[in-house]
Order: sequence, then C-alpha cells, then structure tokens
Amino acid sequence: MNSADLGRRVGVPSTALFTDQYELTMVQAALKAGTAGRHSVFEAFTRRLPEGRRYGVVAGTGRVLDAVENFHFDDEMIGFLRQQNIVDEPTLEWLAGYRFSGDIWGYPEGEVYFPGSPILRVEGSFAECVLLETVILSILNHDSAIAAAASRMSAAAGGRRLIEMGARRTHELSAVASARAAYVGGFDATSDLAAGFRYGIPTVGTSAHAFTLLHDTERDAFRAQVDSLGRGTTLLVDTYDVTEAVRAAVEIAGPELGAVRIDSGDLLLVAHRVRQQLDELGATNTKIVVTSDLDEYAIASLAAAPVDAYGVGTQLVTGSGHPTCSMVYKLVARAGGAADAGADAPLVPVAKKSMGAKSSVGGRKWAARRVDEGGVAEAEVIGTGAVPEGLVGRELLVELVRDGVVVAREPLEAARERHVAARGGLPMSAMQLSRGEPVIGTEYV
Repeated sequence: MNSADLGRRVGVPSTALFTDQYELTMVQAALKAGTAGRHSVFEAFTRRLPEGRRYGVVAGTGRVLDAVENFHFDDEMIGFLRQQNIVDEPTLEWLAGYRFSGDIWGYPEGEVYFPGSPILRVEGSFAECVLLETVILSILNHDSAIAAAASRMSAAAGGRRLIEMGARRTHELSAVASARAAYVGGFDATSDLAAGFRYGIPTVGTSAHAFTLLHDTERDAFRAQVDSLGRGTTLLVDTYDVTEAVRAAVEIAGPELGAVRIDSGDLLLVAHRVRQQLDELGATNTKIVVTSDLDEYAIASLAAAPVDAYGVGTQLVTGSGHPTCSMVYKLVARAGGAADAGADAPLVPVAKKSMGAKSSVGGRKWAARRVDEGGVAEAEVIGTGAVPEGLVGRELLVELVRDGVVVAREPLEAARERHVAARGGLPMSAMQLSRGEPVIGTEYV
C-alpha cells in the first residue's frame, strides 16, 4: 500500500470550517448580487521569497487535494453557522449542498518555485473557489516553509541521513504535516508515529535520557536496551561522561553496536573523539548520530565531522526562521459579460493595483522554466497568452482536479524524488546558505 492510499485510509474529516468568516459573507453578498456563479480564476503565489532564500519548495499539494475533497458542510456545521448568525438562510442552503466542481492546476509537489510562480490555479464559480482560500493557504504556507528548510538542511548534509524529530516542538497536527513536508524536502525518517501511520514515512527512535536516569547505572540502562532492541540499537551516550559511556556501550553491545547518539556539547569535537574511540574499540561500523538544536548552518559546520546522521527538531518544524512563505490567493481573471457568466464566456484579467508591494498581475497564467544549453535553469517564465515555441513542453503546471474530481494522486516518494531532480536543475549557487536573491529571475511575457 503506497502513502497516498494510507492517507485515504486514515480519512480526513470535513475541512469546511478551516476558513475565515469573510469567505462566507462574500458568498452571501455574491449570491444576493447574482455574481456568485460568475466563472473565476484564482491563483496562489508569493510576491517574494523569505528574506535571503534562493528558492522555494512546493509542499502540501497532496494535503490540499484531501482538503478540497473533504470540504463540505455537515448538519452540525450548518447549525453552528445558523446559531452564530454568520450568514443568512439562502446562503446556508447553498452551503449545505457545496461540493467543489471546478478545476485545479498547479506545480507538482516537490517542484521548486520563485516569486510570482502560479503555484496553484483554482478555476470555477466565484463562490465555490473563494471558499477554498484559507484552507489552501494554510496548508501551502506551512508545508512549503518546512520543505524549504528541509531542502536547505538536506543540501548541507551532503547525503548524510536526516531524521525529523520535532513533534514535541509544535502543535500535534502540525507535527504530522511537518514530518510529511520534511520528507518531501529530503529528510529520510521521522520520530512521529502518526506521520508514519498516515503517510508511510519511515519511523525511528530508541531512548531518551529519561531511560538512562531510570536505572541505577548507565550500564544497566544500556544492557536493558540492548537486551530488548538488539545490538543494532542506538545508545544515547551523553547523559554523564561520554568517554565512559562509549566504552560501556561497546563492551555491552560489542562491535555490532548500531550507533551512538550525541545530544550536547561541542558536537564537532565530541564527534571526532567518539569516532576515534569507537575505532580503537573495534566498533568501526558503529555510526554516530548527532542532535541538539541543529539547523542548516550547524549541519554545514559539521561537514568535516565523522557524523553519519543528524536529528533535527525545533528549527525544522518552525521553518528555520521562516515559518510561512507569505503565499496569497488572488482572483486574477473572471468571466466578462453577464453577472452569472460561465466557463464559456471570455475571461477578463483582474488584479489589485494599489500602491506599494501588494499589487499583482492579472490573467490566467502558465509558467515554464527556461534552461541554458547545459540544462540548468536560468529563468522562471510566466505568461497569459500562448506559450512561446521554445518553452513548449517545459510548462510547470499539471492538472490536479478536473470537474471536482482529483486526478493526480501520487505516492509521497514521487514528490520526494521530484524535488531532488528540481533542485538538481538549479544553478549551483542555489545550494549556498549565505543570504541572497532568488537563484533565477522571474520574467513575464
């Protein structure tokens, strides 16, 4: 059973109240004005990347599809809206029958994006599309932020194993979403069992300092763990004296000891000393795992250390300083003519034109990535007309939902593999951790 099947098996409750009140009041006003059925095109995009970031990572697309599929108002929800006098009775009647019946196109999960990239395009009647704004943005902003942090950490790790372990540092539901997004961004496993159950992500974990402190001696704790979990387990060696702990760990488990974990101190220095000690004791295949408030910069600083795996918590699940991508969901085109004009009517581009940094570009957009002779990306090209001949076949948006039916389910592994390929197609400077501008520019044609 693949991860997509696991997600459906667990089931997702109705997402209809994961929204803001003004979405519903807009629907009420549009119904009264006769414009609720006017064919409309909304796009999710970001005007800029978080400060210093070179690229963004699309994550949460699969969760968005779940959310759209499960966006419906049950009797209890309708009762709540009626009791709170949120909207009037005609609107409640309309909401009671709501099911999204439009189309959604978007960048496939794991793809990279840049300022202006039309990451998601939602098309249908105004009313059915506008209701989805908040839930779509809440998923994409969170998951893409985590995936971007994970991608940077993955690049810094240089192929070494990465373990997501931030469940205790965030909301319990965010922890599951974070583990999923981190996996898309390049992490190999999670400590969170709910994420493993829901999405099929590999899970890992052995013991904490509390297990050592529970026993009369560290040796007693190690012996109990090895007796229970086998010689291939990972022993935590920094509760007391690291040198004594490593000696005891190898004496008890033998050279077959799977790994030792270091969770404090000068990780660079301690890792070198532990590696030397393990080798001298004959445990040459025993791996070293380091944890302790790591981020991409700390991981990069350990590049020369004999470390085999990193465990990352707080910095990962908070986006390593950028917990949101600042994506917005804007109406970019609508049918012209009659107030209730449908999909056959010509589209009229619309956009906010206010002063400052919040203006946007109207029109239903396509996007493609232009590459140089070596196949390396050199520009994100966005347009509203015909795709130029040189970019045909390089379009980035794919069909996700057709007439309200999801048509693009895929295993999480596919998104993970796609990200490796997408990141690999960027200029080498994308991997630099120093602050900078987007690694390629955005061009409108």
